[in-house]
Amino acid sequence: MMTLTLAATLLASTASAQTIRPDQAKFRALYEELVNTNTTLSAGSCTQAAAQLATRLKAAGYTDAELTPFAIPEKPKEGGLVVVLPGSDAKAKAILLLAHIDVVEAKREDWTRDPFTLVEENGYFYARGASDDKAMAAIYTDTMIRLKAEKRPRRTVKLALTCGEETNGAFNGAEWLAANKRDLIDAQFALNEGGGGSVAPDGRPIALQLQVSEKISQNYTIEATNPGGHSSRPPKENAILRIAQAVEKVQAHDFPVTLDDTTRAYFTRAAATMPPANAAAARAIAANPNDTAAAAILARDPLLNSTLRTTCVTTLINGGHAENALPQRVTANINCRIFPTETVDGTAATLNAVIGDPQVRLTAKARRGPPSRPTPLDPAVLGPAEALAKQMYPGLPLIPTMSTGASDSIFLAAAGIPSYGVPGVLYEADYGGIHGLNEHIRVASVYKGRDYLHALIRTYAEAK
Repeated sequence: MMTLTLAATLLASTASAQTIRPDQAKFRALYEELVNTNTTLSAGSCTQAAAQLATRLKAAGYTDAELTPFAIPEKPKEGGLVVVLPGSDAKAKAILLLAHIDVVEAKREDWTRDPFTLVEENGYFYARGASDDKAMAAIYTDTMIRLKAEKRPRRTVKLALTCGEETNGAFNGAEWLAANKRDLIDAQFALNEGGGGSVAPDGRPIALQLQVSEKISQNYTIEATNPGGHSSRPPKENAILRIAQAVEKVQAHDFPVTLDDTTRAYFTRAAATMPPANAAAARAIAANPNDTAAAAILARDPLLNSTLRTTCVTTLINGGHAENALPQRVTANINCRIFPTETVDGTAATLNAVIGDPQVRLTAKARRGPPSRPTPLDPAVLGPAEALAKQMYPGLPLIPTMSTGASDSIFLAAAGIPSYGVPGVLYEADYGGIHGLNEHIRVASVYKGRDYLHALIRTYAEAK
């Protein structure tokens, strides 16, 4: 019985593998090689992964002049690759594809499967980076190979494969290119991660998303100091109490609702995918940002609340020096996600006013990267994405979004290259466990997203 079951399973697996198109099989081999190459900061090498992709691009006809590997001597394993496919119209502005090939750390003993071996099982791909961000990096590399074999596009198409997106303090390829090789990556706009779309638990597509902008991530330290003393003679207040009261005030404060073109479009279009109460509130807030009743309903959902406004939350507290002594110094870290049209200094001023205690000192921590620059909701980007979505995903809304997280798009935007998170690859509600255990993505989502993105990039490359 076990033998028959095993045979049936192998037969089903073989039949499934035979149903993919020849071009999908070539893509899968590229994707598998990239995923199986460890690119963690601790033990992997982005430089090796970039070199392997360069070998495939050379085999497809790219010359050495069209391939620019890069790294810095201090970080030899954190390199990347820029690919340039020249267009037929030298006057037309290029488009840039951006994907990072580094991944978050993963321990084999914690995973059900080897995190650095691509496994296809029950309609999913499993591995570290299977989703974030090697699916997109593989799709973009594959698209560059396909474009090379097709009619030469009117506009130049560039691809930057970078390292360092996942780790603060690492060499960041996107940041380095923007600062040191701006001409190499110059483009009218860039297409990055951060968009995609969503599917229901049964695999039914729900919506497509085009990420237009992102918040600023900023940490502040609040600190209270005190001469301290013996704990047997406690006064009515001390440094811990002051910080606790400050933290409570920050937690209770709601920053005002702020909408821009992107978030207004988000609430307008996303309403169709929400439960009735949220849908009504989303339409109301899009029409009137001062609708406090609508804002209160939306604020019950952490994601919707974060889309409405700047948010701040306490993430760390440190204080005291002995069990039998009054605390002399207490600090807390306040992590804020600041709306793109607002500033670090303005948010600090608000926090100081909210805390309202001159004995609590607030300072902004140094942050990596430039200030966020609002990205325009450009019809030249949204229009083709929406038109193609109607063909390939009929009936699905395409929703412009603001990311409440962060990506390498911030470095491009600061360099004057607006960057958008493309739609096409659909994700589970939990994003397939990215950054967590047993990261996965639907096989059908990868293949369908590949077709969509190739067609979209081709459309952009021919646009006048």
